Amino acid sequence: MIHMIKNDKRTIRGWAMFDWANSAYALVVSTAVFPPFYSAIAPDFVNIFGYSMDSNSLYSFSVSFAFILMAIMIPLLSGIADYSGRRMFFLKTFTLIGSVSCMALYFFNDETDVFLGITAFILGTIGFGSGIVFYNSYLPEIATEDKYDDVSAKGYAYGYVGSVILLVIILLMISFHDTIGLATEAIAIRIGFVLVGLWWLGFALITFKVLPPDKSIKLEKSIFKEGFRELKLVSRILMKQKSSIRFLASYFFYIAGVNVIIYLAAIFAKEELAFGSSELIVLILLLQFLATFGAYFFAYLSDKKGNKYSLMLQIMIWVFICLFAYLTHNKMHFYILAGFVGLVFGGIQSLSRSSYSKFIKDDSVPLTSYYSYYDVLTKLAIVCGTLVFGVVNQMTGSMRNSILVLSFFFIIGAILLSTVKFEKKIKS
Repeated sequence: MIHMIKNDKRTIRGWAMFDWANSAYALVVSTAVFPPFYSAIAPDFVNIFGYSMDSNSLYSFSVSFAFILMAIMIPLLSGIADYSGRRMFFLKTFTLIGSVSCMALYFFNDETDVFLGITAFILGTIGFGSGIVFYNSYLPEIATEDKYDDVSAKGYAYGYVGSVILLVIILLMISFHDTIGLATEAIAIRIGFVLVGLWWLGFALITFKVLPPDKSIKLEKSIFKEGFRELKLVSRILMKQKSSIRFLASYFFYIAGVNVIIYLAAIFAKEELAFGSSELIVLILLLQFLATFGAYFFAYLSDKKGNKYSLMLQIMIWVFICLFAYLTHNKMHFYILAGFVGLVFGGIQSLSRSSYSKFIKDDSVPLTSYYSYYDVLTKLAIVCGTLVFGVVNQMTGSMRNSILVLSFFFIIGAILLSTVKFEKKIKS
C-alpha cells in the first residue's frame, strides 16, 4: 500500500470529484432522462429468442442482470486488485466502460435499436456500480477516522451538486432545442447522453491525478488464485468482528428499502398521484438539493451524537416515509414527503459508507476486497428489495402495499443496528 498524507485538502477534493463525475450517470441516465426516453422509443413488446416480452419488463430485468453480474464479478476483481496492486487500473477501466457506454446511447434512436440501448445501459450500470467499489476503498487512505464522516459527506455532496448542474444543462438543451439548432427533443436527449459520458470521464481525470498510482507488481498465472485468497482473508477478518457483521446485516435491510424507494419514487408519483413530466423533474431536483444538505447535516449530527444515533434517527424517518406514502393521495403532501426522502437519502448513504470504514482496524486488510463486501451487499439488497416490491405489487395490484411492506425492511434494520457497538471517535 502506498501511504499518503491524510486529511490533505487537495487530495480530498480530488477524491470527491469522482462523485461529481459519475453521479451524472446515476441522475441523468438511471433516473431522470433515459427511463422515460426508453419507454417512448421502445415498442410495447420485444421478441427475445421467440418469446414476446414487455419492454418495461426487459428494462427491469436489465437492471437486475447488471447488479447480479456485478455481485458475482466484483469480489473476485477486488481480490485481484489488492493482490496485484492494480486498484487504479480497475477504477480507470470501469470509468472508461461506463462513460463510453453513455456516449453509445447516442445511437439509440428508434425501436430497432432497443438491444443496443439496453446493452449500453447495462454496461453503463456496470461501469458505474463497479467503479464505486475501488473509489470507496481510498477513503481510509486519504482521511483519518475522525474525518471519515465529513469526507464521505463531501463526496456525496459533490455528486449531488455536479449531477444537478449537468441535468439542468441537458434539460435546458432539450427545452430550447430548436433555438440552438437541434431538430427534435430526441436529438437533444441523445446529445445529453454524450455529455454525461464526457462529463464522467473528464472530471474523473482529476481523481486519477491526485490518488496514489498502482504498484508495479508483475502479473502471474496464479493471479485468480491469489484473488480468491485475498477474499478468504477478508472473510476471516470479518467473521471475527461481531459488530461489523451486525452492521452489515442491518445495512442490508435498510439500504434495500432506501434504494427501492429512490428507484421507484418517480414511478409511484406518476402512477399513483398522476404527476406530469415537469412535476417529476421538479421532484427529482428537490431530492438532489436536499440530499446535499442531508449528507452534511447527518455528518454533523454524527460528530455530536455518534454514528449509531444518527443512523437510527434516519431509519426511523424512513419508516415514517413508508407509512406516510401509503396514506398520501395529495400532490402537495407528496412534495413534503419527497423533502424528507431527500434529507435522509443523502445522509444515510454517506454515513453508512463512513461507518463501515470505521470497522477497519487492521492495516493488513486488503481495502478493495474489504469494500467489495459492502458493495456486493448493496447490490444484493437492491435485487432483494425490488423483488419483494414487485411480488407484493403483483399480488395486491397496489404499489402502496409494496411501500408499506418496505417499512419492515427499515424496522428490521433498526433492530439489528441497535446491537452494533461503535467505538468512540478517535481525534487526530
